[in-house]
Formats: sequence, structure tokens, C-alpha cells
Amino acid sequence: MQNGENIQVLHKNLEFIRFFSILILLIHYYCAAYPAFVVWRLTVPFISTFLFRISTHLFFLSGLTLPKVTSIVLLGISLSGEQGKKDSNLEIRPIVSTLIAGLTLYFASVFLFELKISEKLSGIIYMAITTIGYLCVMFAGARLSRLLHTKMGKDPFNSVQETFPQEERLLQNEYSVNLPAQYKLKGQVRKSWINVINPFRALLVLGTPGS
Repeated sequence: MQNGENIQVLHKNLEFIRFFSILILLIHYYCAAYPAFVVWRLTVPFISTFLFRISTHLFFLSGLTLPKVTSIVLLGISLSGEQGKKDSNLEIRPIVSTLIAGLTLYFASVFLFELKISEKLSGIIYMAITTIGYLCVMFAGARLSRLLHTKMGKDPFNSVQETFPQEERLLQNEYSVNLPAQYKLKGQVRKSWINVINPFRALLVLGTPGS
């Protein structure tokens, strides 16, 4: 069973994966739009040498496509454990539409470098469109993960938002007080028992007038 510590560790791991995804994307921005950074005078020789060197040795940082694929895959992994607040009004169609639009912007932005525009302008537009696509994927992925947890997750206490399973067994002993009852679950009236196993210990009955 999951406890609080396990959930916290899981969330920290997912946050680290998401941070690594963003870091790879930022490194990709610096390498892909390096001429624009030179124009803006935002380059540091030591950092440039280091980043270009590791990009040649690490395959997932080389080129224009592999870093983006690596970043979006890590983002998907980090969103797989996203549960968030349950929302019964989530619909699959707008989520998928946003996801497709985000992926299209994210990967199609690479064609901007083939246009005959200035390096500064192409760098700005490339990073802006890629970032918008990344945010759309993040938004849609979080909602898709939440939808999957809501629709496919096992939640016997609120699966139909009516009531929850109650004790249907008759538990008796020498001093027990057993009260027959009925409750409604999934549109059916079921019989249950209110079993007071030890009436001598900490018994408290509460109710509003007429209950």
C-alpha cells in the first residue's frame, strides 16, 4: 500500500525528471539558436565549449530532433504519475486536440531554420513556438493522466458518486449490538448490519433531530 512517504518520494522523482526535461530543452535552445545568442551577446565561451562538447558525445543532445524527442519523452514520464484533483467533467476530445496541436508546434518549429529570415528572428520564433508546443503538451498530458486515473482507477468508495460499500456481514459476540439496515449502492438497495462489537468502550451516537 502507498503511504505518505512513498508518495512524496514519487513526486520528487517525477519533479526531477520534469526538471531534467526542461534542462535538456534549454540546452537545445542554446545550441540550436546559438547564432541568435551571439547577436544578443548572451554567450559565454566556457559554457559554449562545454555544451557543444557534450552534445557531440551524448547522442540525445545532438542534432535538432533527438534533444526534443528526449525532452518530450521525459515530460511524458513525469506526467504519468500526475493525478491532481478529480474532475468528472474531463473529456477526451479537447485533451487529444490540445495534445496533437502541441506536438505539431513542438516538432514542426524546426522548419523555421529553413526560412530566409535573420538568425535573431528565427531564434526568437523557434524558441517561442517550441515553448508553446511544450506547454500545450504539458497541459494536455496532465489532464490526460488525470482522466486515466479517474476513469480507470479503482475507487470503490465513490465510483458512482452516490454512496460507499457498507458492512454486510453480521458480526456477533456475547455483548454485541447488531442493528439491521439498508443502503443504496449503484442503484440497488442492499442489506447491511451496524455491528457494535463492544458497546462498553467509547460509544458515541450522533445525529440531527429526526435522524
